[in-house]
Amino acid sequence: MSKRWLFSKQQSFVRDVVRDFCQIAAALEEHFSEFDTSGEVSFHFFDDLLGRQNYKGLLWRLKDTAHLLFRSEERAEQRILGEYLDWALGYIFHECIKLKEDAYQQRNYKPRFKRLQEDSLLSPEEQHIGSELYAVIRQTSESISREVQRVRFILFHCKRMFILYLPLHSENSLLARYFYTHWDFARQVFKGYFTELIQAIYGDHLRPMYVLAAASFAEGGWLDEARLAREKADALAYLE
Repeated sequence: MSKRWLFSKQQSFVRDVVRDFCQIAAALEEHFSEFDTSGEVSFHFFDDLLGRQNYKGLLWRLKDTAHLLFRSEERAEQRILGEYLDWALGYIFHECIKLKEDAYQQRNYKPRFKRLQEDSLLSPEEQHIGSELYAVIRQTSESISREVQRVRFILFHCKRMFILYLPLHSENSLLARYFYTHWDFARQVFKGYFTELIQAIYGDHLRPMYVLAAASFAEGGWLDEARLAREKADALAYLE
């Protein structure tokens, strides 16, 4: 892949990474809230999120896009933060693979082994072997708890790193358009850090975001949306 092509795609890569991170973080946090209540994670949830080699899911695509973006950064301040984010998003991907495998064990083998243990026809040796193996399967519950906590920890730090990284792309019109059109959703994902994130990128007023979003809409032929964004930018011009 040429550096020229990577550079030409940088704006869309940045937007895609932020967009996909928000979708994944929201989905994971909702699923982990269900885990807090039930003590179980869903194999199908992680199977859909990850996908497979011939049909990559959203998290797999995020990992790949992050590699393309962050490993092509050239400025030192971008490269260091990019390396951290690249590793963190890849780590989430691999922890979710573990969660998928543990969920598979819990769903398929735990009930089967439990039924076998209750079989009165088992010999003492078979009972002993079964109890030893069942103990290992039960330990997947402990593994799941640790994996969930690690993913939560990394998601938290990703949000903090985006606050440091995204100001380096404050002129990215696609990113501005994303925040403009998905404001409530992004705020839900970043929670108490959202105001800090937006201020870090665009300053105390949102006019730069509206101007950039309007330019992106106009370039894509969305003229009514461009006009509305420009009107918001003009309204804020009086406050500066």
